[in-house]
Amino acid sequence: MAVEKRVRFKNAWLPWVLVAPQMAVVLVFFFWPAGQAIYQSVLSEDAFGTSSVYVGAENFLRLWQDDSYLASFKVTAVFSLLVASIGLVLSLLLAVMADRVVKAAGFYKMLLVWPYAVAPVVAGVLWLFMFAPSVGMVSFWLRAMGFQWDHLLNGNHAMMLIVMASVWNQISYNFLFFLAGLQSIPKSLIEAAAIDGAGPWRRFWTVQFPLLSPTAFFLLVINIIYAFFGTFGIVDAATQGGPGKDTAILVYKVYFDGFKALDLGGSAAQSVVLMVIVIALTVVQFRYVEKRVSY
Repeated sequence: MAVEKRVRFKNAWLPWVLVAPQMAVVLVFFFWPAGQAIYQSVLSEDAFGTSSVYVGAENFLRLWQDDSYLASFKVTAVFSLLVASIGLVLSLLLAVMADRVVKAAGFYKMLLVWPYAVAPVVAGVLWLFMFAPSVGMVSFWLRAMGFQWDHLLNGNHAMMLIVMASVWNQISYNFLFFLAGLQSIPKSLIEAAAIDGAGPWRRFWTVQFPLLSPTAFFLLVINIIYAFFGTFGIVDAATQGGPGKDTAILVYKVYFDGFKALDLGGSAAQSVVLMVIVIALTVVQFRYVEKRVSY
């Protein structure tokens, strides 16, 4: 039975010093804003923030009476499901193909990593230009094939646009982790399966994919969080929540109600609800999905 080795420090204060920078980042960029949001969510403030009145749970109660806010739940659920599922499947496919490339493998990998260097708002603008109904290159090709693309008027087209932009912007991150996971699998296991007569597809599902389950689970959590929070720039640049409210995901509605509608208390309440939803989803994934993961 292997004995677990634990690191022991001679000075009792040294571990706290090493952890202090990370704890400072967490406190400043997570706990402080979260606490401020919870505090503002129980207040009713004027548009300039000069006066406030304690209203308790009134801001939260008004949310459940707002049809547009309730509709944003459905929009967010569809959007996050599409972004996470399509992004993971495509990135895994690209990682498997890149792992089998022998010639110019570095060049292909470099091309697949480039999208990660693009900021979300820039990715939104790029895809907006390509699919612009009047001057977009892709929309011109679609019209030539008889398909009338117009994300300014068609909510389904707008949803497709932000999903494609979000998947493209995140696919490099997923690709890197999947490729690293594939390359860490011992080649002897794959060769043994091949000697036993397993074809490429069977080798992947019975040998490689089970060993990739920890990586896939990690990326599932990251992609869900990315769909809820990291896609704000794409939505704001590409559709601004339109047409109507067809692409107004929860994080964009927090921004719109707080900075444009100037409903500071209601916006803070929405941010608290969004934080609770993401935490709950993460707990559920660790509680139920992780059971299927083989470490």
